[in-house]
Amino acid sequence: MSEIPVAQTVFPDLANFGYDAWWLMLLKSVGIFAFLVLTVLVAILAERKIMARMQYRIGPNRVGWHGALQSLADGVKLALKEGLTPFGVDKALYLLAPVISVVPAFMAFAVIPMGPEVSIFGHRTPLQLTDLPIGVLYVLAMASIGVYGIVLAGWSSGSTYPLLGALRSTAQVISYEIAMGLTFAAVFILSTTMSTSEIVSSQVHHWYILLLLPSFVIYAISMVGETNRAPFDLPEAEGELVGGFHTEYSSLKFAMFMLAEYVNMATVSALATTLFLGGWQAPWPISIWDGANSGWWPMLWFVIKMWIFMFVFFWLRTTLPRLRYDQFMAFGWKVLIPFALGWVMVVAVIHQATSGASEWTSSLIVAAAGIVVTAALLYAIRRVIVGGPASVKPELPPPGSPFDPMAGGFPVPPLPGQVLPTTQLAGPQLAGARNPTGTTSAPEAPNV
Repeated sequence: MSEIPVAQTVFPDLANFGYDAWWLMLLKSVGIFAFLVLTVLVAILAERKIMARMQYRIGPNRVGWHGALQSLADGVKLALKEGLTPFGVDKALYLLAPVISVVPAFMAFAVIPMGPEVSIFGHRTPLQLTDLPIGVLYVLAMASIGVYGIVLAGWSSGSTYPLLGALRSTAQVISYEIAMGLTFAAVFILSTTMSTSEIVSSQVHHWYILLLLPSFVIYAISMVGETNRAPFDLPEAEGELVGGFHTEYSSLKFAMFMLAEYVNMATVSALATTLFLGGWQAPWPISIWDGANSGWWPMLWFVIKMWIFMFVFFWLRTTLPRLRYDQFMAFGWKVLIPFALGWVMVVAVIHQATSGASEWTSSLIVAAAGIVVTAALLYAIRRVIVGGPASVKPELPPPGSPFDPMAGGFPVPPLPGQVLPTTQLAGPQLAGARNPTGTTSAPEAPNV
């Protein structure tokens, strides 16, 4: 077998998988595991540093050089903390839930292409563990299974707030995985394959972000909701549900949920890179260099693109407030899903109508339609977020009107213009200790 020149790019396909030796498969598996764990450690530190920078704070700077070992120290601290199991939990499911969350997160990365064929100890192999004819759907399936860990964690805790977080997670999955799946369909139509490695090779002339801009925008929004990150972190809203689904978890069990969240962030970022940014292919003008897409260089381009999406996750958490639940549901069902479905139909019609035309003609028509649909999508998003029910201000009651804080069965604060009755503010002892002037006097100290 003749050696492949260094400057020649070899795009793997399904025929290149299934022939690696067992030790090479094991080496790839360990490499992916180490890559994801290192990514999580760096991501936690980078998130804290970036948030501190944006909020004019210093951030972690004590452990290691400029705080470089802070993530590792936090991991050791979590491992050494006492693992508490609350009374009344379903112990089997309570212990199984973190495992169900973290294992699919690692498994989903198995079909992500990180580079072309390279030589490892004299064996030529793709920089990808394996590939499937339905590789993209495999990633979506692993993400769906991981949500069962969140649902079971909330249900098995035997507590109200975790259960509410689990129910929110269920609604979130139904709302946003449908939109995410529809964005994949447009990519499948243009690439005529569901294999991740072949989708990368189909973007050799132009990346799909240029042709399928609406799909990219919808996927970018859906992947934030899929990973339960701000502003879509409703299953663990600390201002409403204490800690959400993981309120009753501590020590390593809590660390596993945190690990799963950051690994999922890396996975959806890698999938966005694969589907819309050409995968491991070098961006222009670096791609002009003959050796940019050969050897180990493509892995560097892949990691840079993936970390661009990771930075956006941190940016969103720092800048955007959490959505209300009605905005969240309306966003998914009234905007993302209808636009994703309509865009798939537009792509299918254009692809069929221009089947006899040149590739450039078909691409220009799809790209022009994508710009129009993206503009309509952004306008619809603005209408839902800005012009929702909360934008209509309620009528204020007349000044001095009577107000009963217990009228609805539970105490509520007064609205502007309403005055809380003084007799309800004072306790039983203070209410009986009023002097004739109407002021409250301090109770007498008891005789000792």
